[in-house]
Amino acid sequence: MNEFEQRLTELEIRYTYQLNQLEELNEELTRANERIDGLQREVSRLSGMLAELGPELVESPDE
Repeated sequence: MNEFEQRLTELEIRYTYQLNQLEELNEELTRANERIDGLQREVSRLSGMLAELGPELVESPDE
């Protein structure tokens, strides 16, 4: 294998590795976004519950 072929092979290996890394990062980002979406829905649900209880809450004397 001449020098050019060796360099080309090394570049192909690096490209394949980087492509795999990019795919893994994309999958992790997708999972993180799904978790964030779920947490946002939970926060909204809890905020709604607190708003419903709001009129019933009495301010603490310490506040």
